[in-house]
Amino acid sequence: MRDKIIKIAKETILNEQAAIGNLVEFIDEDFIQVVDKIYNSPGRLIITGIGKSAIIGQKIVATLNSTGTPSIFMHAADAVHGDLGIIQQDDIVIAISKSGNTPEIKVLVPLIKNYGNTLIAMVGNADSALAEGADYVLNTYIEKEACPNNLAPTTSTTAQLVMGDALAVTLLSIKNFTSGDFSKYHPGGALGKQLYVTMGNLAEINEKPMVTPDSSIKEVILEMSNKRLGATAVLEDGAIAGIITDGDIRRMLDKHDNITNLKAKNIMSENPATAASHLLAKNCIKQFTDNKITQLIVVDNAYNYMGMVHFHDLNREGIVV
Repeated sequence: MRDKIIKIAKETILNEQAAIGNLVEFIDEDFIQVVDKIYNSPGRLIITGIGKSAIIGQKIVATLNSTGTPSIFMHAADAVHGDLGIIQQDDIVIAISKSGNTPEIKVLVPLIKNYGNTLIAMVGNADSALAEGADYVLNTYIEKEACPNNLAPTTSTTAQLVMGDALAVTLLSIKNFTSGDFSKYHPGGALGKQLYVTMGNLAEINEKPMVTPDSSIKEVILEMSNKRLGATAVLEDGAIAGIITDGDIRRMLDKHDNITNLKAKNIMSENPATAASHLLAKNCIKQFTDNKITQLIVVDNAYNYMGMVHFHDLNREGIVV
């Protein structure tokens, strides 16, 4: 049983790998025209399909929207029951289908053409009703499905997905879509946070631990415990004099049997690592890792103490991936 499981899984992957490789041969003049049409269109891109192709269509829509190409999904079955109103005059329609001959698609093709919209077929059958009725064809032909019965949509939907990605990536590239544009469309997700969350933003969320050089060890420990960042800044007349971390506390206990007379200045680390508040948090990951530290003191342009960021804060926000 074990060998059979491994054999089937590998055959499935190799089957789909080969099919994806074959798609390279279908990047032709129609693909170029499709990209040009979408790039220069004043309207939106409407993507439709049915069954598993509809699911792939929804994913392609999500990818296009997130990379600056306004897109809407319209289910092919719903289209003929009122949803055709989604399509506006300047919109371009991509219909996705393996066979290109499903009843819903065959009904939909002449309706879209009657509206005067450009119709693009993403189809695996170049002789189908969809391919023949379309203005342009994105060929996603496969020799066979990974399913041993050659029935369940597997390799065919993978090919559709990859063709959709090729289209989306080509469009974002010729649009010069930047990381700043990307963050605009992903403000709430981890990807977007990597592009706009600064060290100052993270420091503002946290408590602001601080002691003076003459603070007692008890005061240091209480401050670190209450603020829960595993460290505290040491400030002298408002200026940063050092930092005390959990590691400094452990080293102190290893070194001293009697800590009664010790002060913060006796155990602090001078010249602590700092990060400017305006820096993107993702750009400070290397500072954490290279220095093998888990806390960074955050400062403003005048080197005033703004707070502290723990490496776990970056994990919590999804900035470290």
